[in-house]
Amino acid sequence: MQSSMTVSSIIALFSAMFVLAFIPSVSVLAVSARSASAGFIHGVFTTLGIMVGDIFFILLVIFGLSILAEMMGSLFVLLKYLGGAYLIWMGISLWRSKAKAIETKGVTETSLLSSFLTGLLITLGDQKAILFYLVFFPAFIDLSTLSYFDAGIIMAIALVALGGAKLCYAFMAAKAGLFLKNSHAVRKMNMTAATVMIGVGLFLMATAFYES
Repeated sequence: MQSSMTVSSIIALFSAMFVLAFIPSVSVLAVSARSASAGFIHGVFTTLGIMVGDIFFILLVIFGLSILAEMMGSLFVLLKYLGGAYLIWMGISLWRSKAKAIETKGVTETSLLSSFLTGLLITLGDQKAILFYLVFFPAFIDLSTLSYFDAGIIMAIALVALGGAKLCYAFMAAKAGLFLKNSHAVRKMNMTAATVMIGVGLFLMATAFYES
């Protein structure tokens, strides 16, 4: 079975998702806190919860977008322009935002199920994730030729990229006690993520211009 995604698009999608998953956030704080206070395995289960939530959103978005592309036709190009503008705005906002060091506080010892649900509910409660994926994926996916095999590739990329980034925090928290307490380091990571967002936004708008 062949995929409509090229090797370059797969690498680009993985790289972008990994970098963006590394942005200090509530989910990063949750993974770090659970791992530091209750052990690495709790960080792993919190990460699993986050990944399940993200996969749920991703499935909604990629199949919703493929249906939307068929229904809207040329109007879908407008969505690409709007999506590109949104990503650029997000990138500029992140670049200009004031970096804040992340501190973790100890939590009471809980079950692995509790850690899993923590990650899952944090993700499902972030409705902005749907909007983000809605404008993010068209830059890397040819929705007109999207197949179930392509969807499987996208989910595999998401699992490795998102899970890998969060597990790095879990490992550092559990083994080395390393947190992003240095606001300068947080600032650098925000700038890197902002650059990725702006780049993806520009690429999305460029493809929309080419298709119009």
